[in-house]
Amino acid sequence: MDPFDDLLRGVRSEDAELGVEELTPGRPLTGGAALTLLAPIEGVAELPHGVVRAGETAVVRGPFTARAPGRAVLLVGTYDVRGAVGHRLLDVLPPLLVLPDGDDCAATRDFLVSQAASCAPGRQVVLDRLLEWLLVCTLRAWFDQQAVAPAGWHDETLGPALRAMHAAPDRPWTLAALAGEAGVSRATLAERFVRVVGKPPLTYLKEWRMALAADLLTEPASTVGAVARRVGYADAFGFSTAFKRFYGVSPTECRAGCRT
Repeated sequence: MDPFDDLLRGVRSEDAELGVEELTPGRPLTGGAALTLLAPIEGVAELPHGVVRAGETAVVRGPFTARAPGRAVLLVGTYDVRGAVGHRLLDVLPPLLVLPDGDDCAATRDFLVSQAASCAPGRQVVLDRLLEWLLVCTLRAWFDQQAVAPAGWHDETLGPALRAMHAAPDRPWTLAALAGEAGVSRATLAERFVRVVGKPPLTYLKEWRMALAADLLTEPASTVGAVARRVGYADAFGFSTAFKRFYGVSPTECRAGCRT
């Protein structure tokens, strides 16, 4: 399993807010969503961390104000990022990323513009899925361009260990087992992991397991025991103890709170 895939799988657009906005020098655009996708149809939009022009797509993390030196028309889509895994995606993104439109993204954007004012049956489902597709394509393209991925996922040493943890979080991983996946010594893996990722391998593994667990607990059919097994704990008691130590609430309390 590619760690990128795990993060991008958390991108979901339900009841998407999508529109076409006109900016002028005296009429800026403000936003406060966790993620906002901006695709200029005409003109230029100036943001605190950069500029996006027609023929480009930008993804903005958090609140922003966009201004235009002249007239600009933008396709604007917002995402309310939910779940622990989704918020891990936010942690690795910059405040602003801008990419030139590829052929697929340009076609999707143009169709979204046509659908923004449509009243056709199923319009909301179409908007949700296409906006989700456009965001995922943009993020995927950005990740592919990074010489050094945010958490060392392209690293020749760390990549195999990270992929192994993401592919099978339920396995009883040890430092020795992860070093075997990477083909290096335990000391080499531990030192490089801390230097590149900023934390030891088993700390990263625990945080990933806890993020997965928090999201799995929101599934209606889940039980604490089933979630425990899916994230590598032999029994519900040990998992509950670790979960409460990590989040400050029990799995049962977390599930009840997330479902309200």
